[in-house]
Parts: sequence; structure tokens; C-alpha cells
Amino acid sequence: MAFNPLKLMELKNLRDRFAQNHPKFVKFMSDLASSQIEEGTILEVTVKKPDGRTMVSNIKVTASDLEMLQAIKQM
Repeated sequence: MAFNPLKLMELKNLRDRFAQNHPKFVKFMSDLASSQIEEGTILEVTVKKPDGRTMVSNIKVTASDLEMLQAIKQM
């Protein structure tokens, strides 16, 4: 797969719009990224649908998860 600078620019524009629409969430993610996530940390996501349904999932962070997160940070 070849590198496409136009797609990268499009992705940046979408990210900027997301940040403008949801500044508190972006700050939360930034704060989370700057904190030290340790093995054994539990990350939980709750989704509340407009029809009232709620979905919840979580993961317990493993050493391989931390390795993947470090690789992403270095991109």
C-alpha cells in the first residue's frame, strides 16, 4: 500500500473538525495519553444509544497492549 499524502491531509482535517466538535473528549484523551498507563489498568467504554440502550465493554491492559500503544505513539 503506497503512502497517499492527500489521504493524510483529509484525515488531519477530519481530526481537526472532531477536536472542534468535542474539545472535552480530546482533552481527556490527551490527559490519558500523557499519564502512565500500567499493566493491569482497566479501560472501560460505555456507549448510550439514543433509544436508551447502553453498551459497556472493558479490557485489562496487558504488556502486549502497552507495546502496541508505544508503537502508535512513535508514529
